[in-house]
Amino acid sequence: MSDEILATVEAAQPRRVMATGMLTVVGAMLIYVALAQPPAPHWLLFLVAVGGFALWLALRLWQATEFRIELTKDELRCSDGVLIAKTADIAAVDRGIFAFKPSNGFLIRTFDKADRRWRPGLWWRYGQRIGIGGVTPAAQSKTMAEILAIMVAQRDGSAGGASGSGA
Repeated sequence: MSDEILATVEAAQPRRVMATGMLTVVGAMLIYVALAQPPAPHWLLFLVAVGGFALWLALRLWQATEFRIELTKDELRCSDGVLIAKTADIAAVDRGIFAFKPSNGFLIRTFDKADRRWRPGLWWRYGQRIGIGGVTPAAQSKTMAEILAIMVAQRDGSAGGASGSGA
């Protein structure tokens, strides 16, 4: 069955709580500092804006990390129904040290560009690059990256003229 889930990546509950809590504390502290001892008007505006952004980001992170990423034979998708990428469109998987990737995650390069999307702490997509990871466990991300890399290698090997039916 092509809809069988081969691997999943989901936010670890302690990391989810810790990341959201830290962002909430930073946002609350910035707003508190701005209101407790109001600085010059331009700094007041700056502190309130950055504090509000941190609180908004904490809410987005909490909402996004409710879901998980699922890998099937045909697609990489989010459990909320959003298609991240078709496996046939994946050009490469990069888990290297110098890759611009999320924490505990990996980077995918695709053949075609797609719309920008972002689920804080879980995944992002910008053009031909997709970052998977954030507040996710490294073991889950590593497993998914290895499965994807094998799928890409098998596809490229069979497309390059190798017979996939060797005995």
